[in-house]
Amino acid sequence: MWRSIASNALTLFIVILIAAAGAVAWGRNEFVKPGPLAESICLRVEGGASLGGVSRNLEDRGAISDARIFRIGADYAGKSSELKRGSYLIKPGTSMADVLAAITTAGASTCGQEVNFVIGVASINVVLRELDPATQSFVEVAKFDPAGEIPAEYTEAVAEPDLRYQITVVEGVTSWQVVDGLRKADFLDGEIAEVPAEGSLAPKAYEVLKGGARQDLIDKMATDQAATLARLWEERSDDLPYDTPEKAMVMASIVEKETGIADERALVASVFVNRLRQGMRLQTDPTVIYGITKGEGVLGRGLRQSELRRETPYNTYVIDGLPPGPIANPGAEAIRAALNPAETDYLFFVAKTLNPADGHVFAATLDEHNRNVEAFRAQEAAAGEAVAGDGG
Repeated sequence: MWRSIASNALTLFIVILIAAAGAVAWGRNEFVKPGPLAESICLRVEGGASLGGVSRNLEDRGAISDARIFRIGADYAGKSSELKRGSYLIKPGTSMADVLAAITTAGASTCGQEVNFVIGVASINVVLRELDPATQSFVEVAKFDPAGEIPAEYTEAVAEPDLRYQITVVEGVTSWQVVDGLRKADFLDGEIAEVPAEGSLAPKAYEVLKGGARQDLIDKMATDQAATLARLWEERSDDLPYDTPEKAMVMASIVEKETGIADERALVASVFVNRLRQGMRLQTDPTVIYGITKGEGVLGRGLRQSELRRETPYNTYVIDGLPPGPIANPGAEAIRAALNPAETDYLFFVAKTLNPADGHVFAATLDEHNRNVEAFRAQEAAAGEAVAGDGG
């Protein structure tokens, strides 16, 4: 009889062990398999939040199947006390294991609100935007000039510790404009030693931290631009009329200032390259303007005939060849165009319409160019008459 009882007990114990092992295997599978979330969500983890509260929030929002399994998995991984404050984008099908990794590892927000400080050619704008989890695209919340009135939405947003920051430098800005803009970015810290050489800063978007050093960002921009120029120089076309990367950068800056249309860059570069090859003067307004402003802001008016005739190192209506240095900070595509211009016989171009977005019309002969100019002047005259008529 005792032997029978012992045998039954052993059998029960084995059954319990098997059931426990099965439960562990099931729990492990639940923890690592794709989760039930159907649409992306933005999960906010507050400072001092508990794992229990976060797990219940995830379960209530359909991101995980079982809050208890999530907590057990976190305990087993030794991450129960490693929650990082922030806002995290949780995509459809994300497993519990990946959710846990997201909220305990980096601490870098991947959704929520972001400040994009845009340094443009003619203005500086601060854009507060928020990521829409469903579309994974940003929605503008507020936009303003940092020198003007600060919206309440921005004041509330900057009080949050997980707000992300980005500096966007637009192609064609000058080094002085970059420095002036960074000094107005109140979420950055420190001084900038000096205005960097023109053309030496890479215009693009940079993720920054609140309180980050302005000089460190300037150094990063310079490092990136030098790397871009070095890489593209190695991919340059043969027989260019300039033999150093520095001269190529001058050309790239002119191309950048002459067109904002991607498909036109190589064509514009071909015009100036063809002119250099034939010993013609470049005759480009942006260089004349730079000789007047020194890159410190915009001219804000048209060029005067006296300015077009005045001899300065940057007046390409008067001097031969390239000016002595870049006139702005060109982007990678403008540098690429300067180093790989299109093969054309074009020597001239003029705006196609009064709308800059319509681009330019190109010509190989002066007669053709003059006809294009006459067509443009006719549009200007018609527009002037329309304005005068509206005013009457």
